[in-house]
Amino acid sequence: MAFADNLKQLPGVSHLAAIQLLDAEGNEVALIEHKSGQIGSLTVYNHLAQFYGSITVEAAHKGLELYAEHTDDARQNPGKHPNIDRLLKIVGDGNALRVKHVFAGQAD
Repeated sequence: MAFADNLKQLPGVSHLAAIQLLDAEGNEVALIEHKSGQIGSLTVYNHLAQFYGSITVEAAHKGLELYAEHTDDARQNPGKHPNIDRLLKIVGDGNALRVKHVFAGQAD
């Protein structure tokens, strides 16, 4: 299935302002925001966090499957798709990331 079709099968993210990805020490390594160009990734990472609890190797494999045709493009063009690159890195090094949801309307 294509990425756009996969997104239609996942829970919505209208309640989210962003997702913070945290390393083992609790440092933010990435922020995926609810804005144009990132909503697809926000949707994928939200689903992975809900289903797996964190972005583990198993979750990363599922994420790569959900990104469908974009995964091949990311492999051929490192740096073009940073949110996919991150999943590829997790598969490679096994270092999971914790997820912190930032809800819409939530104060910083």
